[in-house]
Amino acid sequence: MIKYLLILLSGILFSLGLVISTMINPNVVLNFLDVFGTWDPSLIFVMLGALITVAIGFKVIFKQKMPVYEKRFHLPKKQNIDVKLISGAIIFGVGWGLSGYCPGPAIASISYGILEVFLFILAMLIGFKSSQWLQLSSKKS
Repeated sequence: MIKYLLILLSGILFSLGLVISTMINPNVVLNFLDVFGTWDPSLIFVMLGALITVAIGFKVIFKQKMPVYEKRFHLPKKQNIDVKLISGAIIFGVGWGLSGYCPGPAIASISYGILEVFLFILAMLIGFKSSQWLQLSSKKS
């Protein structure tokens, strides 16, 4: 029960951070990406804040033998950069640059009830499912 309460509190904390830093506003993201136009560097401070927090947190957490509410750490094992990763990153960047939303801020923006956010999330879910379908299809052939 405490594990799920901590997950809930983490989500609330994350959403508050997105709202306070205005990262749920797609114009902030689009202005960050517009380096030769109306560039807004504020996203760098959000990323640096996250990077510093994670760097300190990982140092503390990985000194433990195991997580508090799990039997083992669940870390990604894949460390190579391949075509699949690069093509996914490019597609993600195009989608982010066109809309100004990435998944976390889009979900946090649901609370505003804006139609474009719902359409973005619907399209994102269709993209997730299409990707799964393509991966399953390629494994079968």
